[in-house]
Amino acid sequence: MAAQNATAIGLGDSCAGLRVYIANRPPMAEYTDLRSVQPLHSGEIELINRACGNGWRKVFNVYAKLLYALDTQQYVYTRHAGSWQQYREQHLLQAASSTALLFSVPELQPVAETVHIIAGRTHAKALLDAGLPAQFNWQNHEFAVDQHNRVLVCPYFDYRQLNNEKLAYLARQIKVLDER
Repeated sequence: MAAQNATAIGLGDSCAGLRVYIANRPPMAEYTDLRSVQPLHSGEIELINRACGNGWRKVFNVYAKLLYALDTQQYVYTRHAGSWQQYREQHLLQAASSTALLFSVPELQPVAETVHIIAGRTHAKALLDAGLPAQFNWQNHEFAVDQHNRVLVCPYFDYRQLNNEKLAYLARQIKVLDER
């Protein structure tokens, strides 16, 4: 299990091994003043989708699809539900899910089982400008890796930006991190 990040702000498991960082949070009153990582409850993703629109539906769908693209020998997400849709509704970002969607700056403490994913090149550059101590090796204009800190940069979690082909590429990059 990954170490708890005391200053992390977002949704999900505070000890998550797979941490996705995005620049914005759902524009709902219950998330405006978050000061820690708050696990979601069953049905809460659907409430966010209804209140905040299709953009958030895409974020949650892409996150769940990524989990199902990962190596099943290393990651057990597929053992919890029969499909990525079921996982999204029954487990994603809930307590003990080992998943988090964070709105804060990553705290980079290399832990073997923690993977940090920054969604969006613009967000990654803003984090670097704000002092994120990462050394990215850009694989192409959309993907980067800091192997030492176990950080990946990928397109934003949206079907058009992170399509199935790019999602598979991201899953392979996570596997490469785990092999080192």
